Amino acid sequence: MSRSKALILITLLLNAFTCLTSCYGQSKSHNDKQSSIVSIGETVSRMGTSLPVILQDKNNDYWFGGDGVYKYDGKSIVHFTVKDGLCSNAIIGIQEDSNGNMYFDTPEGVSKFDGLQFTTLDVIKKNSSKNQWKLEPDDLWFRMGWNRSGPFRYDGKFLYYLEFPKTNQEIEFYSKHPNASYNPYGIYSLYKDSRGIVWFGTASLGVCRYDGKSFSWLYEKHLTETPNGGDFGIRSIIEDGDGHFWFCNTRYRYDIYSVDSVKNGTSLMSYRKKKGADMLNGSNENSFPYFMSIAKDNNDDLWMATYDEGVWRYDGEHLTQYPIKENNEIVNLFSIYKDNQGHIWLGTHNSGVYKFNGSSFEKFLPQYQKQ
Repeated sequence: MSRSKALILITLLLNAFTCLTSCYGQSKSHNDKQSSIVSIGETVSRMGTSLPVILQDKNNDYWFGGDGVYKYDGKSIVHFTVKDGLCSNAIIGIQEDSNGNMYFDTPEGVSKFDGLQFTTLDVIKKNSSKNQWKLEPDDLWFRMGWNRSGPFRYDGKFLYYLEFPKTNQEIEFYSKHPNASYNPYGIYSLYKDSRGIVWFGTASLGVCRYDGKSFSWLYEKHLTETPNGGDFGIRSIIEDGDGHFWFCNTRYRYDIYSVDSVKNGTSLMSYRKKKGADMLNGSNENSFPYFMSIAKDNNDDLWMATYDEGVWRYDGEHLTQYPIKENNEIVNLFSIYKDNQGHIWLGTHNSGVYKFNGSSFEKFLPQYQKQ
């Protein structure tokens, strides 16, 4: 064999060896990832009882948050906790981004799950985020508890803490409650409307709307304070099929106008109130339910979950109540949710999750638990 042919043969053998080791390395890395998926979380036979938050992802898997997170894929239940990398077991919100990553909002921070591992999002320091009030289609918004002066915005790279501009309503609040033990700006609810505008329901200062350029506020006493006394806060916001907005209770629905007014330096929403839905056909001005959470079904009916008065359904004309009890005890509700198939679910504080079967809500148990 000539020297030149020998060199060519050696080169080909080296290239083949490099390719084989590279492929082996890729296979090994892939296998490592697969084993990571298996090793994170604990497969359990049933879920806990405190499951206030529900989300169905793009793959139609369900995520139930409460004491950690439960993932149910129709076959098995996997329980994730701080042992697996969650920053807290107290889940108050679940979201999914356009790439299928899952995010878990907790009072201790936001955990991101990419299918392999959990990471905690770092918050950009306050002085670096003064000008980061923006509104982009893929932004995610978080609360991190209920006692802060503004939300957190995640743009896919950075998590910014943003403070609301000071309002005249805050001055009035502290004049009445100088020793308040909570933050009146605390966010109880987050909502994006049909135009992508983001709304914030606060503890005591009403509703804030941010359109990407400016803020405007809506405050009415009956939305925040119940007839029996005590602050309810703006627990839930929704836009119905006709473009009206509902806040906290069914007494009124609101037409919101695009032009705002200004009073004492605070921009206020311009709106018109219309009659909402009474329990007793208007015979008692206080006979309307306050709801913790609200969802709109595929027929544009509104489903409202109250804390201890069950669920109310409004079809545009009538309110229908669905009591939720277990062993004759009232179930305390936290959230109501419509999944990808249009099914209505309930998240509760003390009784797991419920699913509407067409006529009533029944407790949800994965199929193999029904023995």
